[in-house]
Amino acid sequence: MEPKTFILKCWGPNACFTNPCGGKIERFTYPLPNPSAVRGIFSSIYSKPVEFWWQAVKVEVLNPVQYIALRRNEVKDKIPLPSHKKITEGGEIFPIVADADSSFSGTDQKGRTQRQTMALKNVAYRLHAKIMPQSGFAGQLPAFEAQFARRAEKGKVFVQPSFGQREFVAYFEPVPDLVSAQTTEPAEEIFNQNIGLMVYDVFDLVTNHKF
Repeated sequence: MEPKTFILKCWGPNACFTNPCGGKIERFTYPLPNPSAVRGIFSSIYSKPVEFWWQAVKVEVLNPVQYIALRRNEVKDKIPLPSHKKITEGGEIFPIVADADSSFSGTDQKGRTQRQTMALKNVAYRLHAKIMPQSGFAGQLPAFEAQFARRAEKGKVFVQPSFGQREFVAYFEPVPDLVSAQTTEPAEEIFNQNIGLMVYDVFDLVTNHKF
């Protein structure tokens, strides 16, 4: 059975699909969602990693590509994983607090640093993806598709979808009729550029499980 291609219209005020080739520290976005970002949005609505994964099919850009430069406060350190002794004996675990001194944070370093982000603004896309069953679950494909359709129609999510980073919220609605959607909201014809190499996805080559 050939998997059905689902379509979501997604929009939001900002997006950042980080290009790992853009810089080591400062973030620079791709001009449109990469496949892993598309998968993340669909997975936030319905996901069963053991049974299936989402495969991106196509991205339609509905709004002109516009960039915006942002400077954000971010943390430089990671909270260390607490030891078993700390957990069982109730030992104190220090959080990372911006601009706190060592008496509070337990570290001599300041927790905050400013980093540059080149993001997108006023974004809107039509995202196309389909469910790809894992080995042994092909017979459950119709049930998976029906469940996703119900959840998308009711706006149900496991986590709020986002455009690349959690603070860039993505709003969505299912597109039942692509022909009428393309008539009322045609994709941008002006977007035609070579975006270079793009990270497709991250997955286990042995089990084919997406992360």
